Amino acid sequence: MLSTKVTCNSHGQDSSYFLGWEEYEKNPFDEVKNPNGIIQMGLAENQLSFDLLESWLQNNPHASSFKKPNTNHSIFKELALFQDYHGLPAFKNALVRFMSEIRGNTVTFDPNNLVLTAGATSANETLMFCLANPGDAFLIPTPYYPGFDRDLKWRTGAEIVPIQCSSLNGFRITKSALEEAYKQAEKQNLKVKGVLVTNPSNPLGTSLNLHELDLLVDFVSDKNIHLVSDEIYSGTVFNSPSFISIMDVLKNRNLMNTDVRKRVHIVYSLSKDLGLPGFRIGAIYSNDDCVVSAATKMSSFGLVSSQTQYLLSEILSDKTFTKTYLSENRRRLKQRHEMLIKGLQKAGIRCLQSNAGLFCWVDMRHLLSSDTFEGELELWEKIVYEVGLNISPGSSCHCSEPGWFRVCFANMSEETLILAMQRVKSFVESMVKKNNFQSRHQQLLNRNSRRTKSLPKWVFSLSFDQREVGADER
Repeated sequence: MLSTKVTCNSHGQDSSYFLGWEEYEKNPFDEVKNPNGIIQMGLAENQLSFDLLESWLQNNPHASSFKKPNTNHSIFKELALFQDYHGLPAFKNALVRFMSEIRGNTVTFDPNNLVLTAGATSANETLMFCLANPGDAFLIPTPYYPGFDRDLKWRTGAEIVPIQCSSLNGFRITKSALEEAYKQAEKQNLKVKGVLVTNPSNPLGTSLNLHELDLLVDFVSDKNIHLVSDEIYSGTVFNSPSFISIMDVLKNRNLMNTDVRKRVHIVYSLSKDLGLPGFRIGAIYSNDDCVVSAATKMSSFGLVSSQTQYLLSEILSDKTFTKTYLSENRRRLKQRHEMLIKGLQKAGIRCLQSNAGLFCWVDMRHLLSSDTFEGELELWEKIVYEVGLNISPGSSCHCSEPGWFRVCFANMSEETLILAMQRVKSFVESMVKKNNFQSRHQQLLNRNSRRTKSLPKWVFSLSFDQREVGADER
């Protein structure tokens, strides 16, 4: 008597990505209460700059007490009664200015084209409802965020067709990979409605370069389909090359007044750049009036509270604070990123070169027992249960090559990260010792086998007979 949404298994909750979280929740690390517990390295949270936000709140108590600046006039009742799903104008204006600031003010955003949603999850799903019918497909480069299987498909009925990217070129998007994915969709009788990319990439931690962005614009223009650019990590770019938004490409190619512009949509959120996932602040930016209108109506199912909007409008309107925050947050991310890289290098593990995000794409192919996804899951289970680290296996991100893992570094203290790296180093060293022992043992067996084969049969027979006699005497 239940709907198929209740009984089907398309949510993706059985993915190793989510299963790792479940194991962590059963045995969470705590430096005092549970020092041998599992350390959470599968959660892309930015906890490095909370002190900056807390300091701002202490210096601006009017914002959290819902009073107008420099007065004692309370606006609590006004906020509590506000129900317009278009959002507070002050917040939308502040948010588009912040988005421009992240992009070096090279592009501007119109607040009338912005739709507020309860986080990027809601934004991506809402866009799917607007752009695709059940059974239509979106092409997504691999590896991609495991939650997309839930966000884009579960309730919308849309399909995902992977754009297979390879480690041979650092998992960069190529024209041939785009065309091949489109052909695969056609073979499955799927109507392709668009391409969705995450820029910077989750889980790679790399930003798309200009060549890739030009390829994408050319591809969607040629196929007459949509392009969704999820730019939720745009403010986390801590190293060169600098971030290039899809809006920069449209502007520089003089496409702002063309139909292509109407088919390009941006998803954004404050969950990563400001580290506020619990505030559920997401947004859709679209140049298509019909999409904006439909998405605004749909947003009534997942609104951002007016109190949250007011608080964030005050924070983002402080230009001195946002400038300081973005600069300092990037510095801290870079420092923490380097800590992870160096810690893994000491264990003989390398990572894909990256410049953004809250994680690294880690290469553990040399630690696999077999070059298969079964070997990857076997290694992942050892890391979760024996090492006590929850990391995300590449297979959960639909990576086409076994042995890659996403490891997060910004959701813990420095001390916890150091401990995690010590655990990894000890684990790798124990594996090397075990493999060396097994290798020496196998070499010895092979040498004895060769020696035995070189002896005359009567020597082997005599040795065997003596061994039997000895056994009888006992």
